[in-house]
Amino acid sequence: MPAPRTRVRLLAPLLAAALVGGVAAPPGLAAFQSQAASAYRTDLTGVCPNPIVVQTNWWPEPDHGALYQLIGSGGTEDTNRNVYVGPLGSTGVNLEIRAGGPAVGFQPATAQEYADDSILLGMIGTDESIQTSAEQPTIAVFATYEKNPQIFFWGNSDWNFQSVADIGKSGQTVLAFGSATYLDVFEGKALLDKNQVDTSYTGDPSRFVAADGNIVSQGFVTSEPYHYEHEVQAWSQPVKYLLMDNELPIYQDALAIRADKLDANRACLQKLVPLLQQAEIDYVHDPSATNGVISDFASKLKGGAQTSAPGAAAAVQLMLSEGIVANGSDGVFASFDDSRAQSLIDELAPIFAAKGKPVKDALQPSDVQTNQFLDPTLKL
Repeated sequence: MPAPRTRVRLLAPLLAAALVGGVAAPPGLAAFQSQAASAYRTDLTGVCPNPIVVQTNWWPEPDHGALYQLIGSGGTEDTNRNVYVGPLGSTGVNLEIRAGGPAVGFQPATAQEYADDSILLGMIGTDESIQTSAEQPTIAVFATYEKNPQIFFWGNSDWNFQSVADIGKSGQTVLAFGSATYLDVFEGKALLDKNQVDTSYTGDPSRFVAADGNIVSQGFVTSEPYHYEHEVQAWSQPVKYLLMDNELPIYQDALAIRADKLDANRACLQKLVPLLQQAEIDYVHDPSATNGVISDFASKLKGGAQTSAPGAAAAVQLMLSEGIVANGSDGVFASFDDSRAQSLIDELAPIFAAKGKPVKDALQPSDVQTNQFLDPTLKL
C-alpha cells in the first residue's frame, strides 16, 4: 500500500470569484482556458477515452499541477464527486481529475484502477507498483518526479537526523499512516523499530503541536515545511526535515496504467504522454494561474485539505530547488531509469515477501515502468 499524502493546510482566504463554467473561479483566469486550448492541440478524438480519467492520490495540490495545467480555468468543479473536469486543451476530449486519499477512503490508486475500469491512469509510486506486481500489476508511463519528495520532519532544533537509521536509533516516536509502504521497507531493513512507529496518524498537526515538535512525522517536502511555518498558527516556526529519497529513491506520484490495458491504449498514450510532459514543464515555469485553479477548487471541497496560493508557489519553488522535478538520468523530462528500478526491485522484493506480499516472479523494470511513450526532445 502506498504512503498517503499529508496535505493538511489550513483554510486560506478565498480568492475573489468570477463565474467560469457555471461555478465560482478566481478572477484574472478567463484567458487561461484559451491559453490551454492553444498550447495543447494534439487531436485525441477517437484515439483516447473521453473523458480521460486520472485518479490522483490526494486533494487538489501543486503535485497535480500538470493535470490542471492541461484544462486551465475552464473546468467544472464537481464538489459532490471531488472531481475537476473540462476540455483537455483543444484535443477534442475531456480530462477528469479525481481527488484521492480521504476522498476515496484512503484507497490506493492501484486498487481504484482495478475497481473502476473507467480510470486510465493513476498516481502510483514505484514501491506500490513493485508490491502489487503479482496481483494488480501497473506500468508507469510518466515520471511526475525525478526525486522522491517524501520526508520525515520534526520540530526539535537540537535533533539533526541525517538518515532514517538515525531516527531509528534515537527511539523517537514516528507518526505515519498505517498503509505507508515505506514502513514495510524501513522496518524490514531495520532502519526503524516497529515499536517506535505510531500508525494512528491522520495528517492533523495537533499531535505535533501538542508534543512541542518533539516527535517525527511523515510528510512531503512540497507541503509540510511551508505549511507548519506559515499556516499552522499554533506552531508558526520552521521545522527540520529529511528527504527519504536517499534510502527510498522511488518514482513517487508516477502516472501508471493497468498492465492489462497498456496494449489497447498504446495509440492514446503515444499522443497523451508528450502533452503531460509539456504541461508539467509549462507549469513549473509559470505556475501562478494553475495554482489559482487548484487553490480555488480545493477551497470548495468538503473536508478537503486547503492549498493556499503562497503555499502552492512555495511548493513549486521547492520542487525545483530540491531537484524533485528535473530531467531524468537520460536528459529526457519525465523519464525512468531502469537501473534504479532494478535496484529497488532487488531491495524491496525480499522485504515484501517477508511481509507476506510476494511480488511477481522474475520481476523486471519493464514490468513496472516504460519510457516508450515519451517525447525524447522535451527537456526541462
